[in-house]
Amino acid sequence: MNRYWLLLWVAGLSEIGWVSGLKHADNVWEWALTVLAIAFSFATLLYVSSALPVGTVYAVFTGIGAAGTVLGESIFFGVELDAGKLALVIILVIGIAGLKMTTGHAPAKEAE
Repeated sequence: MNRYWLLLWVAGLSEIGWVSGLKHADNVWEWALTVLAIAFSFATLLYVSSALPVGTVYAVFTGIGAAGTVLGESIFFGVELDAGKLALVIILVIGIAGLKMTTGHAPAKEAE
């Protein structure tokens, strides 16, 4: 896994944090952390998009965020995770893995 894919995972994990923050932030510090997580995840997403196909990047980013948010809400906030939700999250993760496997490595950038 090259650094762009690693950074894409970091951006996706950050998305999980800020999406949860939008729902659960209760004070100014939690809101500040949420805003920082939003800025970080989108800045990282833009950087990664310069090296990997943007469609794949966005699909993987939102997939990580969606699957992670569903699982995180269940683990940390007691939201029910029924068999249907779990099956759909598994399908989503399989799709993310498929996109990763079918997308080539980032080409080396040429100096201008």
